[in-house]
Amino acid sequence: MDSKPENSTIDTNHKRLDYLEWDEYFMAVAFLAAKRMGYNGMPKGCSDDVFPWGKSSNKLKSKYLYVCHAETNAILNKNAASVKNCTMYVALFPCNECAKQIIQSGIKKVVYVSDKHGHKNSTIASKRMLTAAGVTTHQYQPKNKKIEIDFTEVDWDQLPSTPLKKAKQEESP
Repeated sequence: MDSKPENSTIDTNHKRLDYLEWDEYFMAVAFLAAKRMGYNGMPKGCSDDVFPWGKSSNKLKSKYLYVCHAETNAILNKNAASVKNCTMYVALFPCNECAKQIIQSGIKKVVYVSDKHGHKNSTIASKRMLTAAGVTTHQYQPKNKKIEIDFTEVDWDQLPSTPLKKAKQEESP
């Protein structure tokens, strides 16, 4: 995390002060999930090796008619019975198609980082629908440019043999 001094040591005699705030934590989880599951992708059974992934003026040769947005994937692949009254954390303000699914699923708040498509009709329509349905939106303002996950903070001697542990042992003189 940017706020951690570079040569600091962990003081086990005092309370930690480097906790992430909840919005910071959940937004970081959203960005981490985007690396594996909460991202735009083709529907099950529709390979992105077969269907177009690029942008084209020919709509049938463009990804837009085929791809499922991250919001859709998150709602459909949730790890709970319901997302009613939940908060959704996203990188971009949701489009109109995702807004419909957010509303229908019962999500009550959307926290987003960027509104770079705010001028587009799809985003304007999205904002109108979300407002009318009582879904609140909030632009997240990061306190840190990045949050670092450092696996080297653990006591490697106490772990079973792993590729990372072997690499760390090879680094040692």
